Amino acid sequence: MHQNYYFLRQLAPRLDDELRGKCFMEAFSQEKDELIMVFAEARGKHNFYKPFFLKATLRPDFATLSFPEQFDRARRNSVDLFTDLYDRKVLRIRVFDNERAIGLYLDNGEVLVFKLFGNRSNIVHFGQDGEVLDVFNNKLSGDLTLKIGELDRKLDQSYEAFLANDSQFEPVFPTFGKAVKEYLHQELTSLESSEAKWSAIQGTLRVLLDPSAYYLTELHHLPALSLLPLGKISDRVSDPIEALNRFYHAFARRGSIEKERAEWLRMLQKRIKQTENYLSNSFQKLIELEEGGKNEEWGHILMANLHQVPERAERVELHNFYRDKPVSIKLKKDLSPQKNAEVYYRKAKNERIEIEKLQENLDLREKELIRLREHYTAIEHMDQLRELRSYTKKNGLAPAQAGTDQGQLFRRVEFQNFVILVGRNAKNNDLLTQQYTHKEDLWLHARDVTGSHVVVKYQAGKKFPAPVIERAAQLAAWYSKRRTDTLCPVIVTPKKFIRKPKGLPPGSVLVEKEEVVMVEPRAE
Repeated sequence: MHQNYYFLRQLAPRLDDELRGKCFMEAFSQEKDELIMVFAEARGKHNFYKPFFLKATLRPDFATLSFPEQFDRARRNSVDLFTDLYDRKVLRIRVFDNERAIGLYLDNGEVLVFKLFGNRSNIVHFGQDGEVLDVFNNKLSGDLTLKIGELDRKLDQSYEAFLANDSQFEPVFPTFGKAVKEYLHQELTSLESSEAKWSAIQGTLRVLLDPSAYYLTELHHLPALSLLPLGKISDRVSDPIEALNRFYHAFARRGSIEKERAEWLRMLQKRIKQTENYLSNSFQKLIELEEGGKNEEWGHILMANLHQVPERAERVELHNFYRDKPVSIKLKKDLSPQKNAEVYYRKAKNERIEIEKLQENLDLREKELIRLREHYTAIEHMDQLRELRSYTKKNGLAPAQAGTDQGQLFRRVEFQNFVILVGRNAKNNDLLTQQYTHKEDLWLHARDVTGSHVVVKYQAGKKFPAPVIERAAQLAAWYSKRRTDTLCPVIVTPKKFIRKPKGLPPGSVLVEKEEVVMVEPRAE
């Protein structure tokens, strides 16, 4: 929660106490993704009078502010930044309404904004007209179009808005963040009425707006700073600046084994949760399908009563001889009674296929869940880096290599040690299929609709396992126009059977030989 809006609400006034009236003396960077700012009351010959140091660590994997008591600038590899603001006085510091951003206002009317948006964190220099003059991280090109007047977010967080969103707090309080949302989901589980839920939410909100302490804790195997008593609490402090410093040092002190183990455990925990959710939803769906089973009955009832169905009727009431009571059956008025019966038979057949597929998937997922839990338990107790890396490699858990061309160009998923690449758009599909795919790679695409090309990379001497083909097909279905279908037909074929004749539009190909699998669309 070190970037949470409610923590920044507490941090901004403390920084205002420290920096109001001081001057912006210098800003420099001597490490990538790190910026040091120095504020002081006056500039001396050799040092600053009453300096205050602000360190912004803005790595993609970790971003935070910290406030060292002293910082000695290196003589080499040090670059001055935001030099136009040197010697400008700080007038005030404020947090933007309902946003994870702090503004540092200077006496020339310009503003430095600390935009703390997770892996998109940045420092943005706004001019007097509210337009962006400069940014710390130029790779975040979207920040160049920011408007300072649009950083304050007005939200309707009334009880009426809560009710209008079906008593779901997430759309009303997007400022809560992940940790608070997890906490509230647990708190609200046993509450049924909207009034009771709202009361619990307001109680949590009061704590966030006026916290009694800042907790140094561990959440999801990582050091964390929290306004609520969550996780494995190691300490509590009363000052937000001290809390942020201690959190930063706790994060920086982690050794290699702790970092890698925490990353693996978090990844496995996420996959376990996803698998548990899939099993729960699939079991429910299976029960509904098995208990439903009305389409075949209705087909039989229509066939037994063809003479009683009026022409062009949209609904007919007939005797249900299965249950000995009347039943109202919906019809397509442009079809004959016999054709309507065929529609219901076809639906019943699809239901049987879907039930069979669901049962197969449930079996695979239950086995996968057992394996994931075994991996989690094994890694949790490892204290040797070599042992951890050997285990993850041996069990096919090695992550995709970061920074490769393929990983940057295409969506990349690893499943059972096979690499799956997914095109992002029509031109990108052509690039994937024509330049990054070999003849023995497996090529997949949702049938008869537009969508992403999906490729499973071939491994010498290995057959493509059925679960890998299914996973790739699920991705092909998800990144297509059939995303919302219950079951989606997906073409599966070696790439050598794919041709791109001259003149075809981007993303279009000819498939010379194919097999089709039916899968449920599922994202990464």
